[in-house]
Amino acid sequence: MTDSTIAHPATTFPTGLGAIADGLELVVMDLWGCMHDGVRVYPAALDALRRLKERGIAVALVSNAPRRIARVVPRLEEMGIGADLYAGIYTSGEMIWRHLAIRAEAAYRALGRRALAIGAVEDRGYFGGTDCAFTDDIEMADFTIVFGVADESVRVADFDSLLARALARGLPMICANPDLIVHRGGIEEICAGAIAEEYRRRGGTILIEGKPYPGIYRRVMADLGISDPACVLGIGDALRTDVAGAAGIGARSLLIAGGIHHGELLRDGAIDRAALARITAGAPSPTHALPYLVW
Repeated sequence: MTDSTIAHPATTFPTGLGAIADGLELVVMDLWGCMHDGVRVYPAALDALRRLKERGIAVALVSNAPRRIARVVPRLEEMGIGADLYAGIYTSGEMIWRHLAIRAEAAYRALGRRALAIGAVEDRGYFGGTDCAFTDDIEMADFTIVFGVADESVRVADFDSLLARALARGLPMICANPDLIVHRGGIEEICAGAIAEEYRRRGGTILIEGKPYPGIYRRVMADLGISDPACVLGIGDALRTDVAGAAGIGARSLLIAGGIHHGELLRDGAIDRAALARITAGAPSPTHALPYLVW
């Protein structure tokens, strides 16, 4: 019995992205933990992006960033990820904004207009182009919205009282980032998803967009004219979002083990295959896995 069979029979461990690129029409590429660490771009990942372009494979940058696209693009350009390297960029924050601006879905039409932000608000102009506005008074709020937290010192428990008050009023919560945690320059901090999941656990109603939910994948594929998910590869560092999201639409996935799961999966720069099998038990497993994104 081979090592890979012992570890996880469904997952292969290629030498790089180039080894599995044949037949691809679209790559759904994660950003944080895959292309950069929140501070610096990974040079090998940037090279892989350029190689995909050379092969004529469309790349959609798909992030659970709780921001409008217009606020993400300049930071990517600063890192060297230019618009010429991808076919489109999509964020969970943009998806939420569109729902609030258009209100095509019943759940969003039912929301009121006044939002109480739980946690940090990076962009006070986020609601521009919608009929929503921020309020600092929970008694005046029609719903709550969570984007993230101020820094790594903040914990979900810090919001206990506020969540209890929102729950008592029956306020729905919008979550602009489904991620639970992120590593910013190697330092772990909670994300909006951790607060939203606690609210849901207490019985609250949440509205949430981004990976792993299918809406963002459907939009990417429709925009780029891709109909067959067998020609799509989702690349990212999170089992819960990137791998599960790709599996949910019938696409292949490539897990970057050196990202959010590095403490569980990497041993001396190599993937611990037994550990991968262990943490994916009962959940979608990645089609492929690499320590870091390389061509």
